[in-house]
Amino acid sequence: MAGSAFALILAGTILGAIVRSRLPEHHLTGDSKEVIRLATALVATLTALVLALLFAATRASFEHTSASVSRLATDISELDDVLEEYGPNGVAIRKQLRNEMGPLMDGIWRDDAIAAGRAVPGRPKHNSTALAMVRDLQPKTPTEVSLHTRALQISSDIQQTRLGLLAQPPDSVSTPFMVVLVLWMMFLFTTFSMSAKPNPTLAIVLFVCILSASGAIYLILELGLPFGGLMQVSNESLRDALTPI
Repeated sequence: MAGSAFALILAGTILGAIVRSRLPEHHLTGDSKEVIRLATALVATLTALVLALLFAATRASFEHTSASVSRLATDISELDDVLEEYGPNGVAIRKQLRNEMGPLMDGIWRDDAIAAGRAVPGRPKHNSTALAMVRDLQPKTPTEVSLHTRALQISSDIQQTRLGLLAQPPDSVSTPFMVVLVLWMMFLFTTFSMSAKPNPTLAIVLFVCILSASGAIYLILELGLPFGGLMQVSNESLRDALTPI
């Protein structure tokens, strides 16, 4: 999408230079010039506002998702510690918890799983998960009752966070929204190139501006893909959450 935006904006800039060479001079001077300047200022203000709001929204969403992954890793590690303290009856659950880590990450980072040739796991059966095994524990001593209560609380938090991460859309940025934004940028750069006769300095400045605008779109799109792309949320915290038994 960012590459397409760059190409379209560049095409609009070239079109503006071609149109300028064919328009009568009085179309770009006097009152016409003032109207073009006002229209350009209006669209530029809207574009800057939308870019700022989009960047702020996608960044906040990305940071929230990253915090959710960190919280999930912390809860899983804490649950493992509680089960270790629970004693021998918690060993089987700890092993099951480790077996579920791979499918859990594949379910969240679907693009990575597909790229590695692994099938995206479906919804596990509730009676065979580590969280279900925690509910089935039968504590006998006051200490085990306390640990079991804490394990149930952590399990509930893990389930809610996991479902929230799995329910996230693959792309949180609206495509029609981005199309309109790119069209606005095309209009802006078309009018920019129409405002002055082409020369090397103008060409370099406009190219850098086009590159910057495309880079902004690229960052917004990347932030809208927390589990894909080059800027995705890292899964290292989940990988390191559990050490081998």
